[in-house]
Amino acid sequence: MKLKFKTQPYQTAAVQAVLDCFKGQPPASAPATRYRIDPGRAKAGSTETIFAQDMQDGFKNADLMLTDGDLLNNIIQVQRQQNLPQSGELVKTKVSRLNLDIEMETGTGKTYCYIKTIFELNRQYGWSKFIIVVPSIAIREGVAKSLAMTAEHFQETYNKKARFFIYNSRQLHHLESFSSDAGINVMVINVQAFAARGADNRRIYEELDDFQSRKPIDVISANRPILILDEPQKMEGAQTQESLKAFKALMALRYSATHKTTHNKIHRLDALDAYNQKLVKKIAVRGIAVKGLAGTNAYLYLQSIETSTKKPPEARVEFECKLKSGEIRRTVRKLSKGDNLFYLSDELGQYHDGYVVSDINANTDTLGFTNGVELCAGEVLGDVDEAALRRIQIREAIKAHVDKERALFQQGIKVLTLFFIDEVAKYRDYSAADEKGDYARIFEEEYRQYLNEVLSLDEMPSQCPYIQYLKGMDAAATHSGYFAIDKKTRRLADPDMDKRGENAGLSNDVDAYDLILKDKERLLSFAEPVRFIFSHSALREGWDNPNVFVICALKHSDNTVSRRQEVGRGLRLSVNQSGDRMDDPATVHEVNVLTVVASESYKDFVAALQKDISESLSARPRVADEAWFTGKLLKTASGDVEVTPQLARQIYKYLLKNDYSNDANHITDAYHQARRDGTPAMLPPELQAHAEQVYQLIDSVFDDSQLPKIGDGRRSKTNPLNDNFDKQEFKELWNRINRKAFYSVDFDSAELVDKTIAELDKNLRVPPLHYLIQTGEQADHVGHDELDDDSAFVLRSSMTEKSAHSIHSKVKYDLIGKIADGTQLTRRTTAEILKGIDAAAFAQFRTNPESFITEAIRLINEQKGTMLIEHLAYDLAEDRFDLDIFTAAQSGQDFSKAGDKLRRHIYDYVVTDSGIERDFAKELDTCAEVVVYAKLPRGFHIPTPVGNYTPDWAISFKEGMVKHVYFVAETKGDISSMVLNKIEETKTVCARKFFNGIDSVNVRYDVVDSFGKLMALVQ
Repeated sequence: MKLKFKTQPYQTAAVQAVLDCFKGQPPASAPATRYRIDPGRAKAGSTETIFAQDMQDGFKNADLMLTDGDLLNNIIQVQRQQNLPQSGELVKTKVSRLNLDIEMETGTGKTYCYIKTIFELNRQYGWSKFIIVVPSIAIREGVAKSLAMTAEHFQETYNKKARFFIYNSRQLHHLESFSSDAGINVMVINVQAFAARGADNRRIYEELDDFQSRKPIDVISANRPILILDEPQKMEGAQTQESLKAFKALMALRYSATHKTTHNKIHRLDALDAYNQKLVKKIAVRGIAVKGLAGTNAYLYLQSIETSTKKPPEARVEFECKLKSGEIRRTVRKLSKGDNLFYLSDELGQYHDGYVVSDINANTDTLGFTNGVELCAGEVLGDVDEAALRRIQIREAIKAHVDKERALFQQGIKVLTLFFIDEVAKYRDYSAADEKGDYARIFEEEYRQYLNEVLSLDEMPSQCPYIQYLKGMDAAATHSGYFAIDKKTRRLADPDMDKRGENAGLSNDVDAYDLILKDKERLLSFAEPVRFIFSHSALREGWDNPNVFVICALKHSDNTVSRRQEVGRGLRLSVNQSGDRMDDPATVHEVNVLTVVASESYKDFVAALQKDISESLSARPRVADEAWFTGKLLKTASGDVEVTPQLARQIYKYLLKNDYSNDANHITDAYHQARRDGTPAMLPPELQAHAEQVYQLIDSVFDDSQLPKIGDGRRSKTNPLNDNFDKQEFKELWNRINRKAFYSVDFDSAELVDKTIAELDKNLRVPPLHYLIQTGEQADHVGHDELDDDSAFVLRSSMTEKSAHSIHSKVKYDLIGKIADGTQLTRRTTAEILKGIDAAAFAQFRTNPESFITEAIRLINEQKGTMLIEHLAYDLAEDRFDLDIFTAAQSGQDFSKAGDKLRRHIYDYVVTDSGIERDFAKELDTCAEVVVYAKLPRGFHIPTPVGNYTPDWAISFKEGMVKHVYFVAETKGDISSMVLNKIEETKTVCARKFFNGIDSVNVRYDVVDSFGKLMALVQ
């Protein structure tokens, strides 16, 4: 099985942010890159002398031709486009004159992004020598694996491959190729290879006989490499910084999710961005809370509350029971209302006083007894030692795994569970007859017990493919250990670990990481029986398998690993058996949920995790005042709109007037709730034209209420279909709307050319180039230190001028080719458009070619988009959606958000996204005219040019009481005060065309903001 890669807009944005910092840099010419490699001095008579002579032609990175002023202006423009804080200067370091920070959350493809950036920097500017510097062996091995896995993908796009190697002080022949090859060359090196004190680590700075008496660092630095620092916050030691200086880098690109030191930050995709854009898994936690009650020694553990349409809720409880032999053992059973633990335990005295089940509440996940004792799911009462706690954790992990696996099996997604432990002996005990450690033995006991329970469920037919899959899996074969391997005995062993520094607690065992990475793709296949993985916590950085859905740390919590690091190993979006990433925006967070089985309470774990996330967002603005809003850019379809001081004051007053900000100018919960419900107060007239952009700007001001919602993994329950699903009225409704379709667009190219020419003549405006004139003079005293740190000259004055002619007007541009690439039009159509525009509009190309191309592409794409919707038509396919879509997404429902049990809905409960939807569902359920209704599952969708779209509701009314018996509704906030964003507007326009095409007489589709509006439309 091979993982597939595709172009993702958010990754393209990260790459583009780097590229835009070099606008105006001319492509590298041959004289600017060619140099003579130092041949060194070989031993007399050695064949290496001839080899060195042959390798004298080298290719280095061309120098940066942009001044500091040019670079800073470009950086500020990049920052403005993202409304990031603007830099006041280039932040220079010992490592490089230019230091760019790119912030990307764990799991979003940071490595992919900087590999793509390498290819783009080569294509656009000719730079070809790159060094990826990493802080640990784990990351080094992972980067090398990523370079290998993406090679074919990037070759398809760029028609070339990057040559890469891991630096090894005993294999210096790679440096000769690195210097002499004109293509893209990438060296991967960990900091210990050049910043540690060992003999091997110092070889990079020594004249070596086996390297023609040359220093490896001199050969490397002659190439003026671009440094890519992966996790630079772990490389901030004085020794490391001094060592990095020796590489004589052209620039340093710094990629991390958690920058410690800020330089010139040009891109941000932080934890909040990643979650909101659905680029990483949602997180759910199964906590275990020890609850002490005075005067009781009764042991009880409430694992979960389980629901079914066939019987009332049941509680899955572990309690102590006396066997016939007299031995007392803990057992797990399902309890119903009225069950008496005193009798079920064979009359153990600890359960004598009132341990009769009085209440089982599925909405609150609580179990009550007649004596007043109440337990929430995950709470344990009585004597709990570490062995009991670990058993509970393993049991919870197995249950979480099987629940997730059952839901995803039909979609071809292999589920993996990852256990981290702190010593091999707990998993593999070579002194035992079966060589099984305690955790391996406990796992197999608990797995067999839960498997037997699953196989006996009435809801799971014996011929079900998933049941057959489980039956064919032996408990011993479905788990495996990944640890270090003792080279003498070939047995599993605890890995060596760094004792101090940034990598304290992590292993430097290359072979262990190789094994993990080698098996990465094999573990994703159903053909591989291993689903449960035990690994040493010191190897955690090696694990980035996308199909890890459950993480369980069977070890004491310590301060070396934050909660955020603990979940980071499982954040990547999963893939199916074809290697396709499961990232459909409509269903991504239904499929991709990471469950963490914690050894502490849900509340404590979530509080610690959210604290970690909040601290990582420290660079986000937190005060919504006029000063912050002023100067920001609103990204509109017709171009960027700058927030003037007047508009900033309007936004500020709007927030104050509606209690959306408090006295400290922090955004309040009232605003966020109104946004979630789709009911924000009406904006002032001056702001209404850009409503969505204004809301996005306000949303970017951070407060803790915006933190990702961490779900309670125990609250996930199955929401089965009820008898309403089988009603004839619902079958009729579903039969009418259940059509798959594809859209086509048929318009005349001549019409596009004419409309685009008119648009370009009217709105194409290109700003002139600005350039900075700086005057300086040599300092009075110049020594070695001043020359070394660039202080030999003193800046005396600077002045910005603008030019009506391009500074680089002699550079040849493939104008037609660039615009054709950016608009996906043919060269012929592009040429017709450019020939037709007004001479004055076209003349702006000479003033600022780059801006001309960018603006022209934007305006042409807008016209394409408008015409595409106007000329879009749906063609119905023979295929229809399977009924499975109604059950596929119902296994992980949180009933605490469901409200009361419903009478007319096809499920007993409906989980809604907002207050608007909750109120809408209540009124539908009590309306006499409604026979049956459904919150449509995400599996039902309509294809549109801006992504798949799923309407909210399908409703069947009583025939004869309304004029539209079958209605499909989209619920939004107050329509009169809301401006739909462009994507939402496009989707609703397409939905109208779709439903009109399948049954314009009997099926009506519309957007409504209330139940009253719905009834006005149907009556």
